[in-house]
Amino acid sequence: MFFEELKIIEPILKAIKKVGYTTATPIQEQAIPVILEGKDLEGFAQTGTGKTAAFAIPMLQLLYKKKETKRNNINIKALVLAPTRELAIQIEESFSAYGRYTGIKNTAIFGGVSQKAQVERLKAGIDILVATPGRLLDLVQQKYINLQHIEFLVLDEADRMLDMGLGYDVKRIIAKLPKNRQTMLFSATMPKEISKLIESILLNPVKVEVAPVSSTIDTIRQSVYLVEKRNKRHLLTHLLKDKSIESVLVFSRTKHNANKITNDLIKSGIQAQAIHGNKSQNSRQLALNNFKEKKIRVLVATDIAARGIDVEKLSHVINFDLPEVPETYVHRIGRTGRAGAEGMAISFCDEEEKDLLKYIEKTIAKSITVIEEHPYTTSKLELSNSTPAVLKNVGAGKSRNARKNDTNRNNNKSNYFRKSKKKA
Repeated sequence: MFFEELKIIEPILKAIKKVGYTTATPIQEQAIPVILEGKDLEGFAQTGTGKTAAFAIPMLQLLYKKKETKRNNINIKALVLAPTRELAIQIEESFSAYGRYTGIKNTAIFGGVSQKAQVERLKAGIDILVATPGRLLDLVQQKYINLQHIEFLVLDEADRMLDMGLGYDVKRIIAKLPKNRQTMLFSATMPKEISKLIESILLNPVKVEVAPVSSTIDTIRQSVYLVEKRNKRHLLTHLLKDKSIESVLVFSRTKHNANKITNDLIKSGIQAQAIHGNKSQNSRQLALNNFKEKKIRVLVATDIAARGIDVEKLSHVINFDLPEVPETYVHRIGRTGRAGAEGMAISFCDEEEKDLLKYIEKTIAKSITVIEEHPYTTSKLELSNSTPAVLKNVGAGKSRNARKNDTNRNNNKSNYFRKSKKKA
């Protein structure tokens, strides 16, 4: 279905086309009309299905029609809660991309960084706030944020928020919101806790659901390199010295790191360019054209910027950082090995990403080959066969109590990435 058929207004259609989209995904086809009608929604979909656009596009349209000339920190109209810093950033970038021509202002707040710059953006006035629960409660307590004017609430990856011990914080936030609001909840699974949450915060919700993407095709050879975080860029440069690797799409979790990776490769004599949200549309398009025309061998991208990229005969995908959601891994590596051609998917895994790797393997129902022979291999780390019960988070966006509780829980678990008894 084309976006025009969903009755999207021209300013947003223009932005969608600029991003490179023309047709809606199944979750977008189902969710957008429901949200535009002002109904509450419970959506069950994984990352990689287009669920962010499924709520961002209609929210922008509804806000555009209600747009006020005066904005300040007490007039935030829409709140999106996300479990992690990385997801909050991705969601905020999506709002910026789709709302480019609407005049709607948005920002993201999260823990792990100074609040100063975030507070300044809030003071300048915004319409849409994307937040992790811990940082949001901190700034509400400091009276930088007033939630009494919220008209739209989105809980993204709600099941994950509960798994991370953020349920109490979420309930505290919801208690501060007006009861007269439109609420949307997205979750990958439906545990009892989510059912209870839906019953307590949604009013006669419409349920939409799409099947998760959880399988990889056989023409993609997958491998993983265990490497210390500080050696990842050295390992990447080492691998790319192999001239038989013709075209490589490298995925980075952050825009800042994408730039660092690109600069390191260029210094090593490897032709590379980066695409991410801070690059202009012309710059991103030029980099993509250069990559397609084989003027450069390496394109470094964030997940948001890489959406819609379709390159023929892409030989390699390299996950410099493992994605936090397993389905994103499937979506990333699916860009190689197309049309019957063989593709290579290489992932780097450091100690902090140990649980992410196991969850990816669990999702795709296969073990990924570990490459042990390389210059930056480490004997300090080895894989355990056990699968962690709960995906642990590094703590971004959590409240102090949530982080403390996680620490206590994790101390009672054996490390799945454990120190080897052998000497390095």
